[in-house]
Amino acid sequence: MIQMIYMGIFMQKFLEKFKRKPLLFLLPSASVLLLLFLLFFHSQQDADQAFSKYTSELFRQEISGNTITLHYTLKNPEKYGIENAPISYGQCTTDPELVRSSVDAERTRLRSYNRTSLSKDNRLTYDVLNDYLNSAYDLSPYTLYDEPLAPLTGTQSQLPVILSEYRFYEISDIENYLQLLTKTPEYFRSILNFEHTKSESGLFMASYTADSIIKECRDFVNLKESNYLYSSFVERLEELASAKDGVLTEKQREAYTRQNNVYIKKYIFPAYEQLISGLSELRSSGKNNNGLCYLPNGRTYYEYLVRSETGSSRSIAELQNLTNTQILSDLTVMQRVLTGDSSSASSSITSDIFSPQGTLLTESDPEKILSTLSNKITKDFPPYPQIHTQIKYVQKSMEDYLSPAFYMIPAIDNTSENVIYINNGHLTDNLSLFTTLAHEGYPGHLYQNVYYASLHPNPIRCVLNYGGYTEGWATYSEMMSYYFSTLTKEQATIFQRNSSVILGLYALADMGIHYDGWKLADAAAFFHTYGITDDATIEDIYDLIIADPANYLKYYIGYLEFLELKKDAVDKWEDNFTQMQFHKAVLDVGPASFDVIRAYLF
Repeated sequence: MIQMIYMGIFMQKFLEKFKRKPLLFLLPSASVLLLLFLLFFHSQQDADQAFSKYTSELFRQEISGNTITLHYTLKNPEKYGIENAPISYGQCTTDPELVRSSVDAERTRLRSYNRTSLSKDNRLTYDVLNDYLNSAYDLSPYTLYDEPLAPLTGTQSQLPVILSEYRFYEISDIENYLQLLTKTPEYFRSILNFEHTKSESGLFMASYTADSIIKECRDFVNLKESNYLYSSFVERLEELASAKDGVLTEKQREAYTRQNNVYIKKYIFPAYEQLISGLSELRSSGKNNNGLCYLPNGRTYYEYLVRSETGSSRSIAELQNLTNTQILSDLTVMQRVLTGDSSSASSSITSDIFSPQGTLLTESDPEKILSTLSNKITKDFPPYPQIHTQIKYVQKSMEDYLSPAFYMIPAIDNTSENVIYINNGHLTDNLSLFTTLAHEGYPGHLYQNVYYASLHPNPIRCVLNYGGYTEGWATYSEMMSYYFSTLTKEQATIFQRNSSVILGLYALADMGIHYDGWKLADAAAFFHTYGITDDATIEDIYDLIIADPANYLKYYIGYLEFLELKKDAVDKWEDNFTQMQFHKAVLDVGPASFDVIRAYLF
């Protein structure tokens, strides 16, 4: 099939009533009705107050133990009752029983509240929290199966960016940041202790994954004085000085800069050297270079992991069927567009696909693209608050180790300031830049986050990670964006469907490797079936899937679940269905599992 050729070309670049009763029962007397109403009102009010107090305590508890989490969640923690929180990265826990008992205790605490006595908003929070804790409980016996170090998404990749974006709102933030740097070796030791325990349990990563992470760490250390942790610190000092005139003297800036320079050399680089040394010692202890299904109870763990990562309650077999159905649908539509009527439009599409994608769209300015996207979505997406977005670029030396782009989620009390990072090493054409900015910006991550924050949800909702919802929504947004561009409808259809197929193949490979036991040869045979024959690319994909199981599923299965929700909405709402209504409904529920979203949608 001709579509297979296209996918081979692109593969390397694509790396959520009651019935009226008779009045006879409703109106025994006005005085009784009033009394019943007052009793119910006060009962519900008391229940809501107690539940809100509980979730507030849980929120403070969850974010106070980790300085990074606290700082990135709240600009003004004192307004939420958090003061003098310890400076710490937290610890990697190695005791599954401790995790299990802790989660179970929290489930018991949650269930002490009468759900039916709560307001609708609090019932939603209750349901989301209950779902989240149940998932955590299921995963708790498999604590050591988790991996804090992974290519692109591991701590070693993410921490430098997180540190470089640590905002200085006040002088106290500078001092907390510098103190945090001193804790880095201790934190990395806890990671290595976790990796040692994994090794002793026969669960250490594949040797080639360890080699990849070791190389990444070495490259980071070898940046030396050109490391962006130096320059970003100076930039943040300048931003604070500009924002608050007189708050920071030149002498203070110089002193803080010297201290930062010393601490990077004294704490950050040695921590990475420590990680290099520890992983080098452990690299050969990995007993499994293949999927999770080859580990003890690996299939069961993968089922729980997929449910947690995607927010979907479907079985692996159901997800495979859903994916295959969507791929077939995408290929059929592509074939229909390419072969229909032999029109000049079709021939134009064919030639455009075989030409560099940069020729398809002329605009290459990220800010102008974001502006275009924000204007395009007004018809079908609910209004959102006006915000400021800064575009930053990944340091060239780190391009190989970070995603094509990423959105830095702002503090929940400071959502007006947003940052999107672009990795020019991965985004080599204007069409990719356009769709990526839709994923990260409008109507993707940035839009979804800012819109949801404008609803003032219970703060605990903001610390519960539902990757299937957030990445699924962003992928759904990315797929829609092809039709927001200047491409013809036929061109947009081909490119959108092609992207969907590629991501679907990744998802099938993930499930095939980790659940069905595919080896590299099996994965290669699978991709060859679809015209993807570059063995080096296939091996890279295989290695990434081995190192980060279910990662691709967050994006693709989340995307498919949104499509399924939309199909159900069209069916149930019939003539009342609109894109605006659907988007507002799922966005108003906010991050949650798709079972919870469906329950509140329909």
